[in-house]
Amino acid sequence: MSSLIHGFELVREQYISELNTLAQLYRHVQTGAELLSLQNDDENKVFDIIFRTPPTDSTGLPHIMEHAVLCGSRKYPVKEPFVELIKGSLNTFVNAMTSIDNTSYPVASQNVQDLYNLIDVYLDAVFYPSISPYTFMQEGWHYELDSLDGEMTFKGVVFNEMKGAYSSPDNLMSRYGHRALFPDIPYGHDAGGDPVEIPNLTYEQFKRFHETYYHPSNARIVFYGDDDPIERLRLVNEYLQAFTRREVDSEIPLQTPFESPRWIEVPFDVGEEGDGDKKAMLTVNWLLCEGGDAEKTLGLIVLDHILIGTPASPLRKALIDSGLGEDLAGDGLNDGARQLYFGTGLKGMSVQDAGRVERLILDTLNTLAHEGIDPDMVAASMNTVEFDLRENNTGRFPRGIALAYRALATWLYGGDPFVPLQFEAPLAALKARLAAGERYFESLIARYLLDNPHRVTVLLRPDPNVRQEQEAAEKARLAAARAAMSEAELRQVIADTQELKRRQETPDPPEALATIPTLTLDDLDRQCRLIPLQVEMVGQSELLYHDLFTNGILYLDLAFDLHTLPQELLPFISLFGQSLTEMGTESQDFVRLAQRIGQKTGGIGVSTLVSALIDRPGSLARLVVRAKSTVERAQDMLDILRDILLTVRLDNPARFKQIVLENKAQMEAALAPGGHMIAGTRLGAHFNEAGWLGEQIGGISYLFFLRQLVEQIDRDWPAVLARLEEIRERVINRDRLLCNVTLDASNWAVVRPMLLTLLDTLPGGGAGEPACWTPEPLPPFEGLTIPARVNYVAKGANLYELGYQLDGSVAVIVNYLRATWLWERVRVQGGAYGGFCTFDRASGLFSYLSYRDPNLLSTLENYDQTADYLLHLDLSQDELVKGIIGAIGRMDAYLLPDAKGYTSMVRYLVGESDELRQRFRDQVLSTTVEDFRAFGAVLVRLNQVGQVVVVGSQEAVEKANAEKGGNWLQITNVL
Repeated sequence: MSSLIHGFELVREQYISELNTLAQLYRHVQTGAELLSLQNDDENKVFDIIFRTPPTDSTGLPHIMEHAVLCGSRKYPVKEPFVELIKGSLNTFVNAMTSIDNTSYPVASQNVQDLYNLIDVYLDAVFYPSISPYTFMQEGWHYELDSLDGEMTFKGVVFNEMKGAYSSPDNLMSRYGHRALFPDIPYGHDAGGDPVEIPNLTYEQFKRFHETYYHPSNARIVFYGDDDPIERLRLVNEYLQAFTRREVDSEIPLQTPFESPRWIEVPFDVGEEGDGDKKAMLTVNWLLCEGGDAEKTLGLIVLDHILIGTPASPLRKALIDSGLGEDLAGDGLNDGARQLYFGTGLKGMSVQDAGRVERLILDTLNTLAHEGIDPDMVAASMNTVEFDLRENNTGRFPRGIALAYRALATWLYGGDPFVPLQFEAPLAALKARLAAGERYFESLIARYLLDNPHRVTVLLRPDPNVRQEQEAAEKARLAAARAAMSEAELRQVIADTQELKRRQETPDPPEALATIPTLTLDDLDRQCRLIPLQVEMVGQSELLYHDLFTNGILYLDLAFDLHTLPQELLPFISLFGQSLTEMGTESQDFVRLAQRIGQKTGGIGVSTLVSALIDRPGSLARLVVRAKSTVERAQDMLDILRDILLTVRLDNPARFKQIVLENKAQMEAALAPGGHMIAGTRLGAHFNEAGWLGEQIGGISYLFFLRQLVEQIDRDWPAVLARLEEIRERVINRDRLLCNVTLDASNWAVVRPMLLTLLDTLPGGGAGEPACWTPEPLPPFEGLTIPARVNYVAKGANLYELGYQLDGSVAVIVNYLRATWLWERVRVQGGAYGGFCTFDRASGLFSYLSYRDPNLLSTLENYDQTADYLLHLDLSQDELVKGIIGAIGRMDAYLLPDAKGYTSMVRYLVGESDELRQRFRDQVLSTTVEDFRAFGAVLVRLNQVGQVVVVGSQEAVEKANAEKGGNWLQITNVL
């Protein structure tokens, strides 16, 4: 046996050139725990510990345990170590996630000591959690009763979280789809928890689950980044050495294949006023094969992109062109389980068309398998997938966590964790098959889709009575439970309710808080992190350049000014932007254009950028065309940009209507899962031009506009086309254009002349004076009703109008409120899944928001009590330092090169200079307790003048109006 290093033996190691990473797989001899150590030069370091946690029912036990272990432990006996970490850490990621068969606890930081602090708290949490009955009650579920004659209800964070999840039709479709494919194994249960089943869970089952699965013998541990690889082993061994090996039966069995396809129907809440017409959803779902074969998995990933990855993809196009529905439904390929599965279909369809949609999917696949897939589509998808693999761009999500999940695809089921991290060999094998003329993707369709009887068609059928039936069933269940209790048992429920509230309201003692490891102010950088920026004028166009290493990838943003547009054209702007890449050009229809983009670039997308400006009135409003390619293909990318900007064909009413319907369906699908964002966007529209514009192009106003536009396209297409053409004429102009380039200097010297040539081809002159926009006032108190069993509650005001002078201490205060007062009052005590606040330095808008909230008026009361909380806050120096550290951590978020370039562009346009940023940082670092109290005085005025937006059920809004007396919230039915 090889020599041990801190209790670990090296099983194998390999240099993975694709990631520029040395991968080492270790086994802890005493416990059998396996550790994957990935060593490279990434400063965004990652740790993750994963337990295989197969559910045996749908009570949400794995999910509740995920929450509960982070509520105090042996070494850190505070109520919320997780929150204490958020307060005073430089982390770039802290969370925990429940998957269908595992529970993961990842953290990331650019500071090595901060990472070690996070690791120690997390390891103590998972191995030695407190998980008292009161933790179970708070995070899972409990009966809540305040008096013998009071109303008994269900309460619990996960219980309410999953009520919100089950209010989303897309979420329901995903859950029922995968559960139907795996009826005989753990995947047939909902690890997150079905709200109907959650109250069946007992504390004894809860405790036993932790004892069974949260053992090192059932653990897989990942490290990633530039920290010391030997220190990794020492840190983990400090915990593992207290355990001995144990047999943990957590293996995920294989689902027995079906002998014939199946069909299930699930009713879902369409709202009391909904008639259900054109609101059904259908997906056809297949169980494919066991994972582990890298070439086959990569082939299926490419096939997924071929079939549904772009608007030009043949299966997606057939579904949308059919006119049977409004947008694609289903998750596509899922490779996050032991057996891969695939599902797709339509949403926004009639129940009567369910059979037609299913036949269309099967017929289209049959045609593709027998007549062949367009070679250009194959080439585009191959290039897109290859580009994504090589770029490895995970945005703000740490790369190390993404790679940990990739490794789990085999490792979790006893396979080799190195295999999913290497893509060169399987990619070369796929290319060789295609070069030899093999009909590879056609054969995958035939084998895994057409000739595969393990298929389930899921129809989500709208039912206006579902929510009432659910609420009635819950009340009946509570009534039956109450009737079965003796007076003594009811008094015990009251006592438990009171004791839970007492524990929740009792602050952690200082000596307990002192156990949480934290950094000091000396560990913080005093200076802002700078992003290189060069500014020049090229004619009337502004050119921003960022000299950053991008591994040979050109990142280009073309930001066109929207202030050239009259007010009535603004709601069209997002649709116009999407049309640039999805309507085709004079020389290519949209299918050929999409294939060309896929073959020649890493992607071209269009988005809007809207913000208030710093220290000046007005707003930033830009249409941003974002493109990326290898430097070798830069000219190809610029040629495509020229074609879409100058020759886009807007005169296709059928295609444009499809785009409108897709946008409408996507917005409607986002209402339940993203209600807090809907509420926040609407609230912002009450206060400033930027907020109003954001609502016009991405909020409830935009949804209403889309619904009207669908009818107008049919009624008066020439008028719609005229508006689109006017937008093109007014916006695509080099005289109001800003170009933003992120690339290293040597490659920039090659690309710059090409870009200048493109700018010369764009029209100039005639931009004129900016248009004058006059936002219409909104009601100060609004209730936007949707089919949901939870609420999203927002309240806010412009603090600058209330006399507040900007100071960096606001970043500390907002971060502190999120992690203390609002967390404790809205989430812990109120049972919402989230409660937080935000402050926009440019506009002065301070907003409170809640997420999946069972309450409404009591949440607003908690918001209003925030001012008093701050005014009387007795904050220790240690807690103040934590708050400062947490604020700096948010300010110093980890950015990949493309994000650095884009962030610098936004700062430039908004007016946030490096000098302003440094002044703000200095103020953050010098924050005092008096700053908290001064901010509390400002919030007293917000209590009086703040405006409110609630997204929630009709019943909740009407109940709030009844309690307030009259129509306090002006009701608008959204869905």
